[in-house]
Amino acid sequence: MDASDRSMAVKRMEMVQSLRQKGLVNERVLDAMQRIERHRFVDRESSVSAYEDSAYPIGYGQTISQPYTVAYMTTLLLERCSPPGKVLEIGTGSGYQAAILDALGYRVYSVERIPELHDRVVGLFRSLGLAISCRVGDGSLGWEEEAPFDGIMVTAAAPRCPEHLLEQLGDNGCLVIPVGEHNMQQMTVYRRVGERFEKELFHHFAFVPLIGREGWN
Repeated sequence: MDASDRSMAVKRMEMVQSLRQKGLVNERVLDAMQRIERHRFVDRESSVSAYEDSAYPIGYGQTISQPYTVAYMTTLLLERCSPPGKVLEIGTGSGYQAAILDALGYRVYSVERIPELHDRVVGLFRSLGLAISCRVGDGSLGWEEEAPFDGIMVTAAAPRCPEHLLEQLGDNGCLVIPVGEHNMQQMTVYRRVGERFEKELFHHFAFVPLIGREGWN
């Protein structure tokens, strides 16, 4: 390990400790975030501050979520859907969230609507040896050919929960999604129990909008 790698490893440890101090204490999630090198998912200019608890632009009007948000959503999913379940991520973006899910042992499928981001991430996953299935499409419609899923995570804000995503949950599956207005959303978890859905409400966040037939047009 060279000096740069050691420096990044220290910053990762500091990031994880900061998350723990903010109340995110699921050790499996924190271990995954310790192992996945976030600086590889941002551009070179942002890599020096990759382990600060901030979101960064990744192009095309999209961002990589701040570590707190990633850990928060991942904890909600993990506590309700244990690996090696089949998980669908909506909004591949930088690929960081998908890599965290992969590190936890899920079988990860991810949909990105922007072809340029999809192509960039596919190359990154290949270089990192990550077997994550990706496609370009309208994330609000899910990935019907691969359904049902044990878990679905939406990393963009929807005005309401897309029916297509609920329909693609398997029994006892859970969907984690920020729902609300453009500038503020409430993290929401849906669990499928037979033909009905149980709903839980959590903290408020601000995400980029989910663009699509069942999102924002």
